[in-house]
Amino acid sequence: MSFIDWIILITVLAAIIIYGVYKSRTTKNLEGYFLSNRSMPWYLVLLSIMGTQASAITYLTGPGQAYTDGMRFVQYYFGLPLAMIVIAVFFVPVYSRLKIMTAYEFLEHRFDVKTRTFTSFLFLLSRGLSTGVSIYAPSLILSSLMGWNIYLTNVIMGGLLIIYTISGGARAVAYTQTLQMIIVFISLFTIGYIAVNFLPDNMGFSAAVKEAATYGKMNVITTGFTDKGFDWKDKYNIWSGVIGGFFLALSYFGTDHSQVGRYLTAKNIRESRKGLLMNGLVKVPMQFFILLIGILIFTFYLYHKAPVFFDNAKATAAAKTPYGTELRRIEQNYTVAFEKKDMPAADAYRREYKETIKKAFPGDDANDTNFIFLRFVKDNLPVGLIGLLFAVIFLSAWGSIAAALNSLAACTVVDFHKKFFVKKESTQDDYKVSQWYTFFWGIFCIIIAMFAYNIGNSLIEAVNKIGSVFYGVILGIFLVAFWIKKVKSNAVFWAAILSELAIIVIYNMDIISFLWLNAIGALLVIVVSLLLQFIIGRKSVV
Repeated sequence: MSFIDWIILITVLAAIIIYGVYKSRTTKNLEGYFLSNRSMPWYLVLLSIMGTQASAITYLTGPGQAYTDGMRFVQYYFGLPLAMIVIAVFFVPVYSRLKIMTAYEFLEHRFDVKTRTFTSFLFLLSRGLSTGVSIYAPSLILSSLMGWNIYLTNVIMGGLLIIYTISGGARAVAYTQTLQMIIVFISLFTIGYIAVNFLPDNMGFSAAVKEAATYGKMNVITTGFTDKGFDWKDKYNIWSGVIGGFFLALSYFGTDHSQVGRYLTAKNIRESRKGLLMNGLVKVPMQFFILLIGILIFTFYLYHKAPVFFDNAKATAAAKTPYGTELRRIEQNYTVAFEKKDMPAADAYRREYKETIKKAFPGDDANDTNFIFLRFVKDNLPVGLIGLLFAVIFLSAWGSIAAALNSLAACTVVDFHKKFFVKKESTQDDYKVSQWYTFFWGIFCIIIAMFAYNIGNSLIEAVNKIGSVFYGVILGIFLVAFWIKKVKSNAVFWAAILSELAIIVIYNMDIISFLWLNAIGALLVIVVSLLLQFIIGRKSVV
């Protein structure tokens, strides 16, 4: 990366941090630190919701996901707009009326302390694991740029994020996410424009898309049906997207405090609802465009030789092993095949290269999907724009991870610390202990990031898998709380525990796509809690 790119990267990051700290001048109490004193307008709520969901993983690995698997990942978001309507109509009024600080306080009002505590624990576990993977994404960039050890980079990036989050709180997160999203949209459109300009003179945007379609990459709608019937292990199709995606979005935006905390900062119910509903309108087109960039990159590499392996650091390390000679032979054959425009042969050599890397590094799955977009940017974008784009990825990481750390600290303080340990503290003590819990969760997430290097899946898929193991059960508890009044605390508590154990077993059996786990988990809690309540009710009568 050039000196100019470094100047742009550092300047943009410094400006955003200073702006966030300036805007975060807030009352030093829990409401100020976690909820920005409930003062945010709808458009800041919208941008904060989008910025929290659209982490660096979205921009870094979304195009790579489309490059390797086509556009079908967009179906994952098809259930989101309907989920936004349900949350705006049913969830928001309850949260607003109770003036809760975390979503799980509502469960104590409806059930009891143990149900609230268990649900909050599930959130802390799932969000802590996901945030650790999210820290790895910007570390990946810094490691690639500087040639640093990825573990050292995780510590540096995580440390910066801890300082950034502790210093600002919810208000800093919201305002910096606003600028972040503006820069993100400008940069993505610029990347798309440049990718099309790099294509042959006689090929425009529509021709590039048509070219990718001939390779099966424009698979926006897939049914999941094969000659043998419906494939329940098919990860992305219209049914898993609309049904499984609906349940996942309903849980993520309606019960996950990293998102609930964003719209609890709103001035009133109307502002919360507007922010959520606008997110429902904007999110699917936004994700479609991010994936479309991956399609344009795919077409670009049909006319310009792609790296035989996109993870340059791993390829360099593998070249120093006893398999180096074999890897160089494969790369030479790959180059010849590309020059002859023999794409099937070129793809075969890429697969052979990956298999050889697996031999060089036993236990490594040699997945380079997470590096496709990063490598394209480094190799092809003009000076200045590289620094700006990397700044965008850093900012999206900081915004989403800061919001996650803020929500993790909020639930720990409100649902555990003040509930079980120190119930009466001064507002200043509350503020200080909140910062300490933010620090603790930052350290926890750094530790998780250390295990993300060989995670196997694309990062965007890995994060969604982690969430799906927990989200369905959490949602089921809330659905029972909202709509099945005859079910009491003991029934729903034990139903949640049994359902979570069942989901973990189903996930490990690998018999169904992870998106379906969200619907299965929610329905299990509902059915089992009704059954347990019936049994408990009969015993009490007897």
